[in-house]
Amino acid sequence: MKKTTKCLLGFGVLVIAATILVSADHIDAPSPAGTSADIADFYAFEPSEGSDNTVFVVDLQSNVLPDLAYGTFDEDVLTEINIDLDGDLMEDQVIQAIARDGRMYFFGPTAPSQTGLNSEVYTDATLGDVEISSNAAIVETTSEGVSLFAGPRQDPFFFDFFQFNAVISPELDSAPSGFLPPEEAADTFDGANTMSIVVEIPNSMLGTPTATNALGLSVYKVWVTTNRKQ
Repeated sequence: MKKTTKCLLGFGVLVIAATILVSADHIDAPSPAGTSADIADFYAFEPSEGSDNTVFVVDLQSNVLPDLAYGTFDEDVLTEINIDLDGDLMEDQVIQAIARDGRMYFFGPTAPSQTGLNSEVYTDATLGDVEISSNAAIVETTSEGVSLFAGPRQDPFFFDFFQFNAVISPELDSAPSGFLPPEEAADTFDGANTMSIVVEIPNSMLGTPTATNALGLSVYKVWVTTNRKQ
């Protein structure tokens, strides 16, 4: 999925006008791989049963190994959480995050002035900012009860990558038993990290969810895009 975005940024004296950003999917092309334009995983959930908050977690740049220098957030990449409230699969609210000088700046939630391929960074809808963590986790909570985090976290995805390759191999006898049971499977991503962006936000700031999941619970329809300045 490609998405081009017109971006207007204004942090202090910094102004970047009418720049073009292009989105990336998860390692579907060489250019985003290994950068914070590469979306690894996206999670949206209640922090506890019956909570009035929703947590959004965007994991970028997979395979950041602990014994190597941590990756950094690319300042030319905008991360956008898109929220559909009426079931038309178009964003009705967006939350945006972009890094500048060791901090992650957040904007929204706000109704976008245009949807689909074009967007703007809504600097008039400032949500807050937080220092980008290195080793210790730094969380900033705003006066509106929004908690913000940005920095490296352990990759939560459990996947036996080598057994998967054996299963899909054209050599039909390479994995005759298929996938291994949990007690025998190897977590290929154990010890690897991602660069994470986390927002915990009151549902009252998002609007009323209109979708229903398989458990019969009301949920938001959400997706995430990354957009690189061109």
